[in-house]
Amino acid sequence: MAGSDPTIAFPRLVSERIQAAPETAPLPAGNVGIEFDAGWVSRVRVNLSAAERRVESLPKRRTVKKAWQAAWLLKAVTLMDLTTLSADDTAGRVARLCAKARAPVRADLLEALGWDGRPLTAAAVCVYHEMVSAARAALAGTGIAIAAVSAGFPAGLSPLELRLEEIRRSIQAGATEIDVVISRRHVLTSDWRALYAEVRAFREACGPVHMKTILGTGQLGSIGKVAKAALVAMMAGSDFIKTSTGMEPVNATLPVSLVMMRMIRDFAERTGQRPGFKPAGGISSAKTALTYLMLVKEELGDEWLAPGRFRFGASRLLGDIERQLEHQVTGRYSAAHRHPMS
Repeated sequence: MAGSDPTIAFPRLVSERIQAAPETAPLPAGNVGIEFDAGWVSRVRVNLSAAERRVESLPKRRTVKKAWQAAWLLKAVTLMDLTTLSADDTAGRVARLCAKARAPVRADLLEALGWDGRPLTAAAVCVYHEMVSAARAALAGTGIAIAAVSAGFPAGLSPLELRLEEIRRSIQAGATEIDVVISRRHVLTSDWRALYAEVRAFREACGPVHMKTILGTGQLGSIGKVAKAALVAMMAGSDFIKTSTGMEPVNATLPVSLVMMRMIRDFAERTGQRPGFKPAGGISSAKTALTYLMLVKEELGDEWLAPGRFRFGASRLLGDIERQLEHQVTGRYSAAHRHPMS
């Protein structure tokens, strides 16, 4: 493509094939949960080898190129929760991240790709409780969600009443979504009733606000326990199940994500409720993001390819997506500093 005039081909192709989300719409109705079903939990079985073979075959069978790839990458942008969870976070850093969420892709690239002028934004900005007010001020009037990590993030080991109070205070401060973290010990000891009671308490504290439950999959000991923890979290009323905090040694992986998606599918088929899925941590390349989107499409269907039911918890991913989009336009890869996060 180097040396070609991208203003001739890409506007027509991408505008015809674009798969990005429409303007901000209300989130779907939340998951109200069901009564704890010990028998269902005990019957869960996972074949890890089969899951690994399934995800290994996907990039070989499914691929998108050129304008189709640009369309899918723009779709991925609309499904991202841009995140800053650092000890040195400031109101200024959060404001800059929010500016990026409001305009995640450079305007000149969108124009060259034939974007039709609709707003293109990230799905949410995810911050600590102390930064919720800064995010609320920076995102006023945009419809971009404000997600607060709560319930003793990232370890989940503070007293339960303190974790519940943190949820309530984050909502009072303006959070429109809450990302809670479970006590991993309940999973490691297979105390599924205790896990259900904990997540149910989080659900009640969140009220109508959408709740994502972080499982910390890299610390749960086995793929079978990941599947059971996902199921129990949905039984207790989680609107989303999320792989990781992003701070564990092992975060989101495709085999774990496949297992969690299949638990969502099973739960949806049996209850009629449709929780969402959020892989978080370690997703930093556009190629990996495309694989995740293809897996969601195949396992859960197009209904889940929307911010109300699927999110990426990966801020570094956006920079690589912008580089890929610039390559679509110019035929050359740009330096990472041309696409700063904030």
